Amino acid sequence: MSDRFALTGARIFDGDDWHEGHALVVRDGLVEAILPAGAIASDIRVVDTGGGVLAPGFVDLQVNGGGGVMLNDHPDVASIETICRAHAPFGTTALLPTLITDTPGITAAAVAAGEAAALRKVPGFLGLHLEGPHLSIARKGAHDPALIRPMTDADQAMLIAARQKLPVLLTTIAPESVEPARVSALAKAGIVVSLGHSDTGYATASTFAEAGASMVTHLFNAMSQIGNREPGLVGAAIDIGALSAGLIADGIHVDPATIKIALRAKQSPGKIVLVSDAMATIGTDMTSFTLNGRTIYRRDGSLRLADGTLAGADLDMISAVRFIHRVVGVELSEALRMASLYPAQAIGQSHRLGRFANGTAADMVALSDDLDTKGVWIGGEKVFAAGSATALISGSSRLTS
Repeated sequence: MSDRFALTGARIFDGDDWHEGHALVVRDGLVEAILPAGAIASDIRVVDTGGGVLAPGFVDLQVNGGGGVMLNDHPDVASIETICRAHAPFGTTALLPTLITDTPGITAAAVAAGEAAALRKVPGFLGLHLEGPHLSIARKGAHDPALIRPMTDADQAMLIAARQKLPVLLTTIAPESVEPARVSALAKAGIVVSLGHSDTGYATASTFAEAGASMVTHLFNAMSQIGNREPGLVGAAIDIGALSAGLIADGIHVDPATIKIALRAKQSPGKIVLVSDAMATIGTDMTSFTLNGRTIYRRDGSLRLADGTLAGADLDMISAVRFIHRVVGVELSEALRMASLYPAQAIGQSHRLGRFANGTAADMVALSDDLDTKGVWIGGEKVFAAGSATALISGSSRLTS
């Protein structure tokens, strides 16, 4: 017998338009239709969301950790499950666990864990993001410079083999460490190539976009900036329509005025998409943790190494949506797209994620009028209800069911 129900009571945002007085019908984990509330068949179970907004679940393309764990420290399926579960209460229904620059052994373990998570159909697991190790030491950020290195034939073959077993594979590379021909080979194999942690200029970034790179990682951070005679990687990300760009919207990584300028200037079809760049702290009361043997401190809404270098973000996706809407002034519908439809488009998954249409995944977030999460569904299964889940977990243990 099929599982069929209808969500009512909220304004529905389908990724493009708003629907008042309508219901979202779900069948066997997929969206079936958006109907007038009065047109629901009598045999369909009705769930009243109690007002507010019902929107496509958030798609986060850069998640280093959560629930007290970092993928780098525990590259296994249990950590992937923990990270996905920790971000669900904040509206994230699909994410890419992200491995920061590490050793070949840790990278191989993370890939194997991702392949296992895909086979197990871990709720919320979308694929992997390998951020490094093929970056620029000049723009290393919090990455360990001793582990940064050029891409080899073996690295390229490993990535292509991994993509065959993962739903999505995104990798951040710097032109300083990777040749354009390798980018073409990766893109041809279905890997999403993102430029980041790079001091490259506009012309080189353009060459890499032509070779197949389609994204830029955490816009404005760890990259060459816009100058009067050299637009840098920032300028390329904004000016080249083929490139989408991740943005950490927490008011710490990028000034709100700078975000406004970038949003007005960004050339289509590429979009600026929200990412959390979240670390182990999400869903916990941790005050510090370690990454590659170095302590990262959680203070005043930011995560930093002892020398003050930013190391990821203490950010979740609904907070990013609120910030981009309330502080930056982006219209709510566009803020929601930046967290759902646009990231799904950036990785070629908008046919099933980031919008409500017949046959798309029933990944949904119910929000209050104040934009707090009230309920979250992944594949039609409710994974979070406000007031029924523990908000904080100990930083010394993994999140459990």
